[in-house]
Amino acid sequence: MKKKEKFPKIQSLKQKKSLIKKSCLRWQKTNPEPKCELYYRTPYQLLISVVMSAQATDKSVNKCMKPLYEQDLTPDQVLKMEEAGIFEKIKSIGLAKTKSKNIYALTKILIKEHNYRIPSDRQELQKLPGVGRKTANVVLAEIYNQPTLAVDTHVYRVSRRLGLHREDKPEKVEDILTQIIDEKFLPAAHHWFILHGRYTCKAIKPNCQECIIKDLCPSLELFMT
Repeated sequence: MKKKEKFPKIQSLKQKKSLIKKSCLRWQKTNPEPKCELYYRTPYQLLISVVMSAQATDKSVNKCMKPLYEQDLTPDQVLKMEEAGIFEKIKSIGLAKTKSKNIYALTKILIKEHNYRIPSDRQELQKLPGVGRKTANVVLAEIYNQPTLAVDTHVYRVSRRLGLHREDKPEKVEDILTQIIDEKFLPAAHHWFILHGRYTCKAIKPNCQECIIKDLCPSLELFMT
């Protein structure tokens, strides 16, 4: 039976703000300009890759899409492919059938209703097929540098281990984090959380020995014992 992970007590609001400020300052010092690890050359390509990254790794999406992007994949080319053609290009990615349908549909909407431009408004973005709040947050942060924070599995895990929440829904976690993270650290904090979770605070076996915020982390004793 898989051992259930223990979590630290939830900290006070003052403790949360202090911890997150110190963490962000350290992450900022070591990585002042964090980048999205999805490969893209245009805003449209980023949107497509974020839609495709649902239940898939950035690495697998990059492997699939980088050759197409380097040939300057455009909305017009995607329309010419139609759903079947898109599926053939992305069939190595999970949920490829649904994603090819969404990519084709959102591309038509972008051309017809937005003159090829990616919306900078959350509500308009979330009207696009396959675009939920998390995807919209990534696009708003990466393309428009808006102070957003998309809660993916890494952000959720790291913030919970830091004693910042005990929520089940990503939307509630996002609300908590955006209330305690100084806006000057956004949207960079989104990347810092993801990179920390992907390479240090891993799901199965966190690398606490190499963690630059281990002295701040209330979960350290839980993993080191």
